[in-house]
Amino acid sequence: MENKKKVVVIGQGYVGLPVAMRAVQVGYKVVGLEVDKRRVEGLLLGESYVEDISSKELLAALESGNYQASLDYEDATDFDIAVITVPTPLRESVPDLSYIEDSARSLAEYVRVGSTVVLESTTYPGTTEELLVPLLEAGSGLRAGTDFYVGYSPERIDPGNKTWGFVETPKVVSGLGEESLHRVRAFYDSIVDSTVPVSSPKEAELAKLLENTFRHVNIALVNEMAVFANQLGVNIWESIEAASSKPFGFMKFTPGPGVGGHCLPVDPSYLSWQVRRKLGQNFRFVELANDINDHMPDYVLQRLMMGLNKRRLALGGSTVVLAGLAYKKNSSDIRESPALRLIELLQEAGAEVKAVDNHVEAYRWPAGVERVTATEATFSSSHATILITDHDDVDYELVVRAAPLILDTRNRLAGPNVEVL
Repeated sequence: MENKKKVVVIGQGYVGLPVAMRAVQVGYKVVGLEVDKRRVEGLLLGESYVEDISSKELLAALESGNYQASLDYEDATDFDIAVITVPTPLRESVPDLSYIEDSARSLAEYVRVGSTVVLESTTYPGTTEELLVPLLEAGSGLRAGTDFYVGYSPERIDPGNKTWGFVETPKVVSGLGEESLHRVRAFYDSIVDSTVPVSSPKEAELAKLLENTFRHVNIALVNEMAVFANQLGVNIWESIEAASSKPFGFMKFTPGPGVGGHCLPVDPSYLSWQVRRKLGQNFRFVELANDINDHMPDYVLQRLMMGLNKRRLALGGSTVVLAGLAYKKNSSDIRESPALRLIELLQEAGAEVKAVDNHVEAYRWPAGVERVTATEATFSSSHATILITDHDDVDYELVVRAAPLILDTRNRLAGPNVEVL
């Protein structure tokens, strides 16, 4: 690549680190800015904490001299392209955009004529134009769309997906005006296989929320159906497989203990919040889906209590092992995991909670939960095991053989001691 353009990626987590590594691979000089000192120290040692990026890949990037992890925004000096991939959580059901705001203010003084800034963080329609742009203009003294360029390109990272990785997944791109779109698209065309341009950042922002709201609503549908199917004595899992045989007009979704990660528990609420704030109306589908999915841990607890009662056992005083804490299979990501709410419910009921999950780092481990390994003694000495996340590194034959009672929320196990959600 001529003159090795400088790319700054703000946030080196599940979204930002893959962007940074791919940019290094195609020839950019990359600075990965991160506020977490522990993460930066690990990155500089070549230790990756993101499943989709191996430590070997990270070490290669460091050894090339084209990747630098940093806490200091001064390392953004003279950047050509900046990509903002910071978290956008909910705080008491209200969008928290403070990470975007802090990033924009810190980056603004390094914006120069010809710079391009792209927001990837999931947010409500209007954020790029109404929040990001004014902050960049105020801090730089320059005009967006004329002196520098701004766009929005929603992240589509699916951790652990071996078929549709960052490079293979089409990237929606947008810009503040024609020239911004041209520059944003040119950057992503250089690092992914294909791009999908839309007319403005608002359409791109809504596209991301539409994708996740679609999943959220359909998961809520099968979750509620699973509750009723169990009460009716129907095997919901068999019905789903049968329906999946239809080659058109049906898309398979499966029930579970709730939804987790950043996307499903959070993103639809951004859209619902904006609709209520701007239009004074309720987004009823989102609010209904939130209600159903948020209460799935309560249903899991109810089913566990019923299983224990059949064995003349009380939940209070019982030892319960959770198999898997992460929100997604073969991932370490525990953000908004339904396991966290279930732990609260179990502890409130007086149960002793233990958990098996080799993927979740020690500093993310939930308080009051004993970390145990997947041994025969672990499961046989418990009163019940709940399969929350069906990681592939667990010997499930051992689990079925050893555990006296298993509540399987993923339809992974079979046996006389197994009850399926």
